[in-house]
Amino acid sequence: MTTTRQTRGVKPEERELARKRRAQERFEAELAECELRLASLRGELGALEQRYLKLVGLPYAELDELRAQVAEHLAAENPENERLQRAAQEARRRANESRAAASVKESETTKQFSPTPALKRAYREVAKRIHPDLTTNPTDRARRQELMAEANEAYQQGDESRLAKILDAYESCPEAVEGEGAGAELVRVIRKLSLMKNRLVEIETEFQTLVNSDLHLLKIQVEDAQEQGRDLLAEMAEKVRKRIADLRERLETTAPGRVH
Repeated sequence: MTTTRQTRGVKPEERELARKRRAQERFEAELAECELRLASLRGELGALEQRYLKLVGLPYAELDELRAQVAEHLAAENPENERLQRAAQEARRRANESRAAASVKESETTKQFSPTPALKRAYREVAKRIHPDLTTNPTDRARRQELMAEANEAYQQGDESRLAKILDAYESCPEAVEGEGAGAELVRVIRKLSLMKNRLVEIETEFQTLVNSDLHLLKIQVEDAQEQGRDLLAEMAEKVRKRIADLRERLETTAPGRVH
């Protein structure tokens, strides 16, 4: 009887608020997991790109430079041949582009991305608490966006302590204080659910874009090779080095002193 009276005493908006809060908890957990999944894929692809550029990209830049020198040597020997002149110009353009791209990454340190379970847990907690789509307040949302950007960077750098500091910083800020009243809170929760659903769609779209990228295809090929005990990037780099050696020999034979 007491339970019945207590149930009858609960306002409709309070019952709906309780139901929406349960849904919010589920969506928060799902959103944090999806954000982690996306951040992990970004980190894995970023690490693979750095390793590719170091092992294969830099040698390719050298290869393009030698190709340009060969093309320029042929053009110099045949100044009336317009096709060779155009080929030399195009080869030089590609070599310059390759060198510029390689120089940007040359000083970067290649680091394997291997997040620990503790790091993943820390990221989930941050995403659950401060994700921008968990608020409808513009000021609070802007603050959360900044902190989530920092959290993504900390996660990809493997900095668990920084993730904890980011969460502590938000928990102590005035924007974290919520208002009172079941009706107002119900509206806020409903809007939070809508924002989280939209974000889940955005995450899935970006995730599929990454999955369909050439870099992800390379990731799959690298992993398949690893299962066979092979290092695909090292094999690719070796092939480039052989082509470099062949071109150097060709240049030494046809144009001594032109190899830089």
